[in-house]
Amino acid sequence: MVSTASRSLPLTHALKEWQVAVNALEQGETIALLRKGGIRESGGTFTIAHDRALLYPTYEHQRSHLVKGQYANAITPVESGWHPETVRLGSWAFMTDRFPVSDEATVAALLPFHIWNEAFVADRLKWKPNLPLDVLLLRVYTLPQPQIIPYEPAYGGCKSWLDLTQAIAQHSGFVNALADSLPVLEDADYRDRRDEIRAIVS
Repeated sequence: MVSTASRSLPLTHALKEWQVAVNALEQGETIALLRKGGIRESGGTFTIAHDRALLYPTYEHQRSHLVKGQYANAITPVESGWHPETVRLGSWAFMTDRFPVSDEATVAALLPFHIWNEAFVADRLKWKPNLPLDVLLLRVYTLPQPQIIPYEPAYGGCKSWLDLTQAIAQHSGFVNALADSLPVLEDADYRDRRDEIRAIVS
């Protein structure tokens, strides 16, 4: 379990991910994300900048034909460059594991553990084929009340990590929100899912 003291520390970093994926993490439907880096990231590869971060939902690159059927209807297409005026931050997470995977059979075996479909996975494997696909496992905590922050131009672009313009724990009430946040999954449930995935990638 995460101590109350560690939850009260300021969170100045956020991990960007499709809004539909953030929702699935917050609902406990998945603990896994797939990454291969963003165009604006150093070297075009994904790196672990922080092991603890807020989850920042994005909309521009979501595509309903790249997720499983049960998630497709949750995606509303937006125009290129669109962004909301404010952003809802409803959760934060510890990154407990990172597995680089290149074998197609292993990637296929992981299909039940994330929201994306075969087309998305195939596309990710083909893009920069010399680089592995990163499987990230996140222990997610939901805030008792979502925090609404203004969108900033610095938050845009194809990058995985954001340095927020203000330490979120300095916002009114956010220290208590971190301390009172609850894990989406109980310890045993998270451990069981993590062990299933570890067994596949090992």
